[in-house]
This record gives sequence, structure tokens and C-alpha cells, in this order.
Amino acid sequence: MAQNILVIHYSQSGQLTEIVENFCKPFVDSTIEWVKVEPSTPFPFPWTSAVFFDAMPETVLEKPIPIKPLPFKREQYDLIIFGYQPWFLSPSLPASAILQDETFRKIMKDTNVVSIIGCRNMWINSQEAVKKQIASAGGKLIGNVPLIDKVSNLVSVVTILHWMLTGKKTKKWGIFPKPGVSDEDIENVSQFGALLKEKLENDQAAQFQEELVARGGVNIPISILFIESRAKMLFMIWAKLITKKTENGGNRKFWVNFFKYYLIFALFIVSPIVLTIYHIFVRPFTGRHIKRELAYYRSTQLR
Repeated sequence: MAQNILVIHYSQSGQLTEIVENFCKPFVDSTIEWVKVEPSTPFPFPWTSAVFFDAMPETVLEKPIPIKPLPFKREQYDLIIFGYQPWFLSPSLPASAILQDETFRKIMKDTNVVSIIGCRNMWINSQEAVKKQIASAGGKLIGNVPLIDKVSNLVSVVTILHWMLTGKKTKKWGIFPKPGVSDEDIENVSQFGALLKEKLENDQAAQFQEELVARGGVNIPISILFIESRAKMLFMIWAKLITKKTENGGNRKFWVNFFKYYLIFALFIVSPIVLTIYHIFVRPFTGRHIKRELAYYRSTQLR
């Protein structure tokens, strides 16, 4: 069954573009409209450390940035595929701008939406924000396909910084693994596109996410679940603090740098200690709660 499909995304490095293109390969008999979002003032790639951390407050507070006009050819589509990246446990600034664009929100109304994420390893808080935006626009989220870097948390911090600050998706010092989503996972995401196509053709769109989970398409490490459940609150505190301290001409650079060094300390010193305590003293006694949380975040439900 041919469909009119809107694929809309923002990709800084090109990785997410590759992911959504592979996901859409099975839809060869459908009409696909590709809309690549462009901020009015482009973000640099590679990033500089100063620009990356300076984006944190507005990202966490989900303040939309100006973007170039979105050239939609239709007022209604059969399916929307929305690709985005999380920044600081929230939708990226361009993603928030898309989701708050009034024209796009009208297009989402009563339309099936599938989100596709390309990220390091933390996406559940950002997806909660995306769920809320889609629901408030009247869209029907039928699936979420998150692709993550599957190496350990601290190793991925090192590799992603190497990629972000050099623009090179290569092995740092020839020792660390390649950063980002693996080439194999990017190539294989087409299988989930084929699954979506099958469900749509059989009028089973509501079953897509359940089957996706059954096939191992939604990976949430328990350590990441624990970190995300606490870290978003801390990011929100920092975002509000920096905004408050700098709204009347305060030294933004000082406060952003303060946050940067706090984050580095928390990642490499505090986090390993807290995780060790969690796995020894907490996790063995909270199995049911963990199961419920995993089931919820793997679904498209909204609390």
C-alpha cells in the first residue's frame, strides 16, 4: 500500500540522515517527502567546547530557536517519520523548534508518527518531551526507534567528545572504538522500516512498537535508566540557575564553564561511585520497579 510519507529531521554530523535513509529503504513504493531542518544560525560541526556547553540552558528548557522555513508540499500525510538527537537529555534545539512549529503541529494532528533517535546512549528523558509535544499537537505516536552507541558509558563519553570536537568519526589514538552508532546498526535499521511497512499494510500500526521491542529494537541499559532518572532534574536546576544568573547581564561564560566542570566531575568521579552503590545495595531489591520502568520507556505510552 503506497503512502504519502513525510520524513523530517535535523542532522549535524550526517549520522542521523544515514539512519533515517536506511530506515526508509523498504518504502520504495511510497511517496517520500524529505525535509531537512536548518537552523537560521547553523551550529558548527565540529563543535567547539564553548558553543556546545553554551547550548545547554536553552536546550534543557526546550526553547525553540529560529529555523529556516519548512517547505512542506502537503497539508496532510499518511505517516510522519521524525528523526532527532537528544542534547543534554532533552530534544536538540532544532528538534524542539520543529515540534513547536505551528505548521508542523497542524500536520501532525491525527497522523501516525514514528520517532527515530540517533544518540550516545541516553534518550528516555528527551523522548518523554517528544511524546508530550506530539500528543499536545494531536499526533499519534505509534513507534520509537532509538539507535545508541553500545559501548560503556564512560568510554562513549571519550569517543563522542573526540568526534564532536574534531569532526572525525575515527578511533581516538587508534585504541578507543569508533564513536556513535555502529555501522552495523545503521545498516540494519532497515529491518525496522520493513516491520513498520508490514504493520501499516496490515492495518496493525498500533502493534509496531510491541513487535519492535520483541525484536530487540529498543535498548535501555539499566545503568542508563538509573542515571537518567536523576540527571534530568540536575540539568534542569543548572539550566534555570544559569538563566537566572545571566538574565540581567551576568557573566554567562563563567556559569556555563562552572556547569561544564561540574558535569565532567559528575561523569568521571561521582557517577561510577553512585552506580557501584546502586548495583550492590539498590538494584537487587527493586527488580519489579525496574521492569515496570523499562516496559514504560520502551512503549509509546505517555504518563
